[in-house]
Amino acid sequence: MSLPPENEAPLVAHLLELRSRLIRGLAGLVMVLLALLPFSRTLYTQLAMPLVSQLPTGQSMIATNPAGAFFAPIKLTFFVALFVAVPWLLYQAWAFVAPGLYAREKRLAVPLLLSSMLLFYLGCVFAYFLVLPSVFHFLTTFRPDVIAITPDATAYLDFVMAIFFAFGLSFELPVAMVILVLLGWVSPAQLREGRGYAIVGIFVLAAIVTPPDVVSQLMLAIPMCALYELGIHAARWLTGRPRVGQGDSS
Repeated sequence: MSLPPENEAPLVAHLLELRSRLIRGLAGLVMVLLALLPFSRTLYTQLAMPLVSQLPTGQSMIATNPAGAFFAPIKLTFFVALFVAVPWLLYQAWAFVAPGLYAREKRLAVPLLLSSMLLFYLGCVFAYFLVLPSVFHFLTTFRPDVIAITPDATAYLDFVMAIFFAFGLSFELPVAMVILVLLGWVSPAQLREGRGYAIVGIFVLAAIVTPPDVVSQLMLAIPMCALYELGIHAARWLTGRPRVGQGDSS
């Protein structure tokens, strides 16, 4: 069933705008990637420091796959370019959806979007500077002397990226709580009453998404408990504000 002519024109305009935003977003990502490619070796060397600094003298990383020494730095460079280009990509997404939002939704969406982006970056920074050195120190300290640690470059990259995503997404907890409150699905009082269950759930989640060592589990669970409290305070601060969807459109 075809759309009426008066409805077809806006749909085509939206599709053209979506295509334009996608092209601009991908073009920005490609430009960042091309700019970072000459530094791919340096980026991987820097990423490997938390582990290499804990290895015995004379030991280094290996590549069990002949192509691993080449593809691992390239793969890392793509992820770094994606992280760097996130603000540009989010801006393109925002520019596409913003015209259809109410003015009040826009005022709430901007700080939530910025907060989520900053919290994700904060989680990755926390993982790199605190979690990874502690985890590798723990693992290398308690290993038997008969076991030599010879980490594979690609496996190490996959491990570290999983840690980054786990901590980055976990640090989004306050934003998720605020959104639930704004939608009216829960209240700050309910979040406070469910604090005990939330703490248990946080420790269970930390045990699932982190390596099987107590150090990384605690270093994820404890900040998440603090972020849960932050989410309660932020949600309580927003309780008196009108909910999303109310207000005049711009």
